[in-house]
Amino acid sequence: MRLEEYWGVGPKTRETLFEELGAERAMQAIEGGDVRALSDAGLARGRATRILRRATGGDGMEMLATRDARSAYKEVLDLAVEHAVTRRAADRIRVLTPLTSQEAMDDRLDDVLAARNAWGTLADEDRDAVLDAYERYDERNESERAAVETALALLEAGVDSGPFATIAELERERLEDAADALAAFDGDRRRVQSDVDDELDRLRDALGTIEDMDANALELIEELRSDGVRDVGQFRESFEDHLLSETGVTLEQVHDAMPADATDATDFVGSTLRTLRSDLTSAIDEREATVASDLEETLEETSDATDQAVGAVDEIALHLSLARFALAYDCTRPAFVEGDGAVSVVQAQNLTIAANDDESVQSVTYALGEHAVTEVSADVNAVPGEERVTVLTGANSGGKTTLLETLCQVVLLATMGLPVPAERAEVTPVDSLVFHRRHASFNAGVLEATLKSIVPPLATEGRTLMLVDEFEAITEPGSAAELLHGLVTLSVDRDALGVFVTHLADDLEPLPPTARVDGIFAEGLNPDLELEVDYQPRFDTVGRSTPEFIVSRLVANADGRGERAGFETLAEAVGNDVVQRTLADARWSESE
Repeated sequence: MRLEEYWGVGPKTRETLFEELGAERAMQAIEGGDVRALSDAGLARGRATRILRRATGGDGMEMLATRDARSAYKEVLDLAVEHAVTRRAADRIRVLTPLTSQEAMDDRLDDVLAARNAWGTLADEDRDAVLDAYERYDERNESERAAVETALALLEAGVDSGPFATIAELERERLEDAADALAAFDGDRRRVQSDVDDELDRLRDALGTIEDMDANALELIEELRSDGVRDVGQFRESFEDHLLSETGVTLEQVHDAMPADATDATDFVGSTLRTLRSDLTSAIDEREATVASDLEETLEETSDATDQAVGAVDEIALHLSLARFALAYDCTRPAFVEGDGAVSVVQAQNLTIAANDDESVQSVTYALGEHAVTEVSADVNAVPGEERVTVLTGANSGGKTTLLETLCQVVLLATMGLPVPAERAEVTPVDSLVFHRRHASFNAGVLEATLKSIVPPLATEGRTLMLVDEFEAITEPGSAAELLHGLVTLSVDRDALGVFVTHLADDLEPLPPTARVDGIFAEGLNPDLELEVDYQPRFDTVGRSTPEFIVSRLVANADGRGERAGFETLAEAVGNDVVQRTLADARWSESE
């Protein structure tokens, strides 16, 4: 296979990769999902990520049928990346794609949930130790030494199940020997570090002292003469004693270094020091070679354990990162269902809101198709039917779009083989995910582009999930109702699953008998005059917009008599009795 045969690799990109990595290494990086290798070669990280997604999961990416579906996919990955324990793990998360087989989904779920369960049992201090080890692993660019030390930290923490089992199988003693040997070298094994061998340290210290003396030879001569040295013999003895006391060299080394034919004190001292420097340098090289040979022998003997640690630590980093993401959002394993298809969630939460909102998030229960949902919110005296297509109606700011996004997130995560943010969930993997966010524009081009984006998946083979938000925002209400009715009908006819959010429910009648209308209701204003909404949809019920609550708030917050009079005119239009009752209820709640 040639480089340019990979998606996104054109002539310019091919030339860059070929020059920096060579064809073979570049292809290995692409097949291995190595974002760092491609970005280090000169590709923008975003471009490298897109290339790798297509190379490693191109078929799965075809599931994302719309731009908004791809945007939601990236948003989910960004949230997961926040819990990555290394840069490499973050890169690997970014190139995760929807999977095309349920077996692959189950396998990844097994690994992630096993990692979550193992991680969840650790004490805080053990978690901190493992994260600190991974931080060092990251800082040292995933070196062998850092990998071995991280493996030892995992062993020390006591994690030994699921993906961690590969570490538990390693011999601690061999890993410790490998860690000591790797720590004895500098990064590229060209130099033995200090504090490894006493004799090597002694020789290096002696050389350092000799070099300092040589640099200050004239001062040394003056110092020796100032001690009362009167002749050559006394000078020689004084110099000899100084060398023996300050450098740690042997008497034999000193005698061998002293010249017999020096012309004066400067020549005598300089020649002696230069000879000692040369002798010590040779001794250091010889001793370092011996020590390095012993260390290399240790590394050879422990190479199997080191290689296993390197591979296991990197793989565990991915699963540990995903496990931390699952724990952060109380994610659970989805059940995959066959038959006519279903998407159902019990007490699901929206990841985006959960990540950004300090307040508690109201969980919701919702279902399409053949599901096993038997209970919902206590405020709802019914369970959803088994209709595969629904029309979701209700109040502005009532959470309709949030519910749509939540269903999209659940399906995306499940299809990627990841736990989902719900107490329970059932998902039928789909071949096409059509997610369309509200885009307020009456531009004819926007309408055409939207229809070209969301209709073709319904005409193809395979299961389609339609999640369409306020389609009427891109065209006139009358035409929008007709087109939306057609989309609902087409979805029913094609056995698709779908939720269509709209304020035009009354204009869609009659809907196909197998479609359902659900509603979300606002319940009033709180003492702070903020809209109170029950985000749990009520099934087989048309939700209503709540302009009276909004007008009530405007009346209460009016700035000046004239502005208040204007809003009171609107109150008459929507029902002054309702407005006044709303304000009275809010004040009563405040007094309580």
